[in-house]
Amino acid sequence: MTRRRPAILVLEDGRTFHGEAYGSVGETFGEAVFNTGMTGYQETLTDPSYHRQVVVQTAPHIGNTGVNAEDDESGRIWVAGYVVRDPARIGSNWRATGGLEDRLAAEGVVGIAGVDTRALTRHLRERGAMRVGISSVDDDPRALLARVRQSPQMVGADLSAEVTTAEPYVVEAIGPHRFTVAALDLGIKRNVPRRLAARGVTTHVLPAGSTIDDLLATGADAVFLSPGPGDPATAEGPVALAREVLRREVPLFGICFGSQILGRALGFGTYKLGYGHRGINQPVLDRATGKVEVTSHNHGFAVQVPGAGQGAVVPDQVIETEFGGVQVSHVCLNDNVVEGLRAKDVPAFTVQYHPEAAAGPHDADYLFDRFAELIEGGKNA
Repeated sequence: MTRRRPAILVLEDGRTFHGEAYGSVGETFGEAVFNTGMTGYQETLTDPSYHRQVVVQTAPHIGNTGVNAEDDESGRIWVAGYVVRDPARIGSNWRATGGLEDRLAAEGVVGIAGVDTRALTRHLRERGAMRVGISSVDDDPRALLARVRQSPQMVGADLSAEVTTAEPYVVEAIGPHRFTVAALDLGIKRNVPRRLAARGVTTHVLPAGSTIDDLLATGADAVFLSPGPGDPATAEGPVALAREVLRREVPLFGICFGSQILGRALGFGTYKLGYGHRGINQPVLDRATGKVEVTSHNHGFAVQVPGAGQGAVVPDQVIETEFGGVQVSHVCLNDNVVEGLRAKDVPAFTVQYHPEAAAGPHDADYLFDRFAELIEGGKNA
């Protein structure tokens, strides 16, 4: 077996890990984050929400099932870098059309293998997500650290325009057409319009810079705010658009970054989590039903509501806003982070996690049914 080229990983605080080049040989920088999913590495890599992030996989064996032409959540790999412990020597799955490392190399994704990802994850949990560099062309940690500290931070990063679609496109309903939804693409995953299509919804996916007139020109019965990367505090355009949708009382549903956008439109703040939620095993309480769902997450920011600090119990009472009463509908049971909002006086709700769950459990798939019911209620009003 051919020995891999040496590589180093240097965190912003100077912690250094040594390993071997995995994927493309070169150098890369981003925000170091960890994903706790035991499966779904292809969906993670192609999720636009990971733009400018270096993903550490906590599962020790990566690449076992290769890659295929069907499981991508967008048209390319978006991660800035990739960190694994034990890469599979051979991918084995009947659906595979190639190997993971070859795919990473073909798309220029710089990675590192042979790293103690358990130690790295524990460090990030204790110190928080931070900037990182990976290099397989320079073995000087001090020189790489200097470049890491010169790289951009995630706080203040406005990234939606970098991942959005260049042109509008349409995903047709499966079976009889029921509704039309205009989806603002802030970094949408392919499984969102697929889940809507399964419910008879035709989805018009529009660029992040679209106006309210652009959205309504599709004949939309409702608006969807997609997931995406970056700091929601920078997204003034989407926030203003969401406020206009609320004023017109058009049914509105937001996921993840879209939830943060709607939260800001309602007058709430956002803040950066210490190390974020990334994985497919996060417990969330649905306050409407009392059920606990195992859910898929990928977010480093969260909504701040009045009366709840970081880690504090989120109040259950109605919060008054410019658009009427709002309640926190979902809460993460690990750390009490706000995971959903429901407006009582306008047709709008959000969840901070991913009911489209690709990859992940399907506990929260019912939320697309709630969206359809919300639209149905608006049409019958």
